[in-house]
Amino acid sequence: MVDEKLYDTLLAEGLISAESFEKIKQKDAESLFSVHWEIKTLLYLGILLLTTGLGLLVYENIDSIGHVFVLLFIASICMGCFGYCFKYKLPFGTSKVKSPNTAFDYILLLAATSFVIFTGYLQYQYKVFGMHYGMATFIPMLVLFFVAYYFDHLGILNMAIASLAVWMGVTVTPRDLLEKFNFNSATIIYTYLTLGVLLIIKAFATNYLSIKKHFAFSYQHYGVHALYISLLSGYFHFYDFPFALAWLLGIGVLSYFLYKDATRQNSFYFLLLMILYSYVAISRLVIRMFSGGYNTGTAALIFMYFIGSAIGLVLLLIHFNKKLKQHDQL
Repeated sequence: MVDEKLYDTLLAEGLISAESFEKIKQKDAESLFSVHWEIKTLLYLGILLLTTGLGLLVYENIDSIGHVFVLLFIASICMGCFGYCFKYKLPFGTSKVKSPNTAFDYILLLAATSFVIFTGYLQYQYKVFGMHYGMATFIPMLVLFFVAYYFDHLGILNMAIASLAVWMGVTVTPRDLLEKFNFNSATIIYTYLTLGVLLIIKAFATNYLSIKKHFAFSYQHYGVHALYISLLSGYFHFYDFPFALAWLLGIGVLSYFLYKDATRQNSFYFLLLMILYSYVAISRLVIRMFSGGYNTGTAALIFMYFIGSAIGLVLLLIHFNKKLKQHDQL
């Protein structure tokens, strides 16, 4: 930004008019518009379109191309991209490591995506893991976690966490997944409840050990969602059982610890999650309290509850937002 005294000097010497002086000052006061995230989004979209296009091309011409050629083509892309990344990567560090250049992250993402496609295609076409479907997801998961930490890539870490969730689900009931496309509700609830706990523990361990602390948000993000959804699902699944309220108690305990952690970190995002999920749980409990004698009066009370609680919810969010802004951090 140009020094304002220069404008005054130019105006005093008659080199610019008063109207131009005001326009220049107004223009200079406006902050520059950053297209950083727009460009990154376009690059990520380009990789997605490239892999999608290759998939469609293979699908439409598989009879003439041949499966072996397709696998060799995917493997060559994967190895070429990984070779580039290993050659130009910066030294490993336990803290955040910047990319050596702009294209590095996208080439690494293409390498990881190609590897996942390669292993999936290999299993689908040649059954290299036999009926051990858990191995078909476990090995890519390990590779993705290694790549995420070794090259410091948040996008691949998210892919690894998603693979972990898939692996846990497939490992529990592979036959039901493939034959019936259905899981036992209680089994899947407990499985992903365990997943949520593991991810939350990993988030706190990441901060405590100071190993890739910027990864903690991703672990906590997925862990919080998995825990809340599992606890709510458990409550609805065991709704008619006496211990159903224990699932709501679990939501209360989780909300308390999440509130303490969110206020400590001044994180509005996790406060928002805590409030919204807690609101769903409390609202379902209120409806249950009135469900015994449902009539017109009860319906009116429930209607009034939702109006009043919605207003209170908005006011609560505004309050927390202002509170966190006082600390200059969201």
